Amino acid sequence: MRAWEANIRRVVPYVPGEQPRGGNLIKLNTNENPYPPAPGVAEALAQMSVEGLRKYPDPTAHDLVRSLAEYYGVGEDQVFVGVGSDDVIAMSFLTFFNSEKPILFPDISYSFYKVWADLFRIPYETPALDENFCIRGEDYLRENGGIIFPNPNAPTGVLLPLSEVEAIVRGNPDVIVIVDEAYIDFGGVSALKLLERYENLLVVQTFSKSRSMAGMRIGFAIGNPRLIRALNDVKYSYNSYTMNLPSIRAGVAAVKDEAYFKKTTAKIIATRERAKGKLRELGFSFPDSKANFIFAAHESVPGAQLFEDLKKARIYVRHFNGPRLDDYLRITVGSDEEMDALFAFLEEYL
Repeated sequence: MRAWEANIRRVVPYVPGEQPRGGNLIKLNTNENPYPPAPGVAEALAQMSVEGLRKYPDPTAHDLVRSLAEYYGVGEDQVFVGVGSDDVIAMSFLTFFNSEKPILFPDISYSFYKVWADLFRIPYETPALDENFCIRGEDYLRENGGIIFPNPNAPTGVLLPLSEVEAIVRGNPDVIVIVDEAYIDFGGVSALKLLERYENLLVVQTFSKSRSMAGMRIGFAIGNPRLIRALNDVKYSYNSYTMNLPSIRAGVAAVKDEAYFKKTTAKIIATRERAKGKLRELGFSFPDSKANFIFAAHESVPGAQLFEDLKKARIYVRHFNGPRLDDYLRITVGSDEEMDALFAFLEEYL
């Protein structure tokens, strides 16, 4: 080892879902929305002048913050925006998880949590989900340095009822509790309803899934103004211009079109419920997903084998290695046409 290598920080990085190239494929592996963004997004981008790109964007992303505050009925001082919810959550780890006590998140959950904890040298513990892949609220009522969990959970899709979310927040008044709601628009009640009662709660959402804008990288957090001020202090100490101008303009346009948002999420929910019935007929079992994906295992075909054979047919799903996960595939809910093609392959294959 060279002497300077001793000073390099080494972490095990997060591995994102594969982004295959070329056409003639069905991509159901990264929970992207199968429908385009709201029509106003294309219009907003078309009206942009290239001349405007030579200047720095508004570091406060005020237009987007204002639009989100109006939509969710909160103050502008309660909204923080970042480059996707990953950026928002990373900033939250840096800002709020600084005690010597371990933070808590589920053992089967969004795998980026462990990466951030290792990167920022934050101790952590991972309470196990129960036999039905559900969070056990009592596991989070012990001494800790903070809590984060997705709701619905990923990659399982299991939704924790709002009453149980509240019990975790109420039972931890001395630490920050972050509820990661990347998939909440597909069938859950948001913890935003709890913000007036709990100043230690931070709710994080994203434009990547329900608003069809994964390529624009827009995420946001809503919480007590003191939490948002602390997040902004860290942001401006790290990178003042995190949100680019096209993202701000496109994000504002997306928020304004509530009718389109509700229409597309309703279509995905309907397709998901139809897919559940079809997968059961084909011999799959799965937790009851309230997200835009289904976490399914077949009764006789190992998950790794099915993953590889689907890939050979140019159908991409996600497979996770690890205890309790090996036989499961996470299948994004695509369009009806994409799901029908998946079912046709499975019927013949099985």
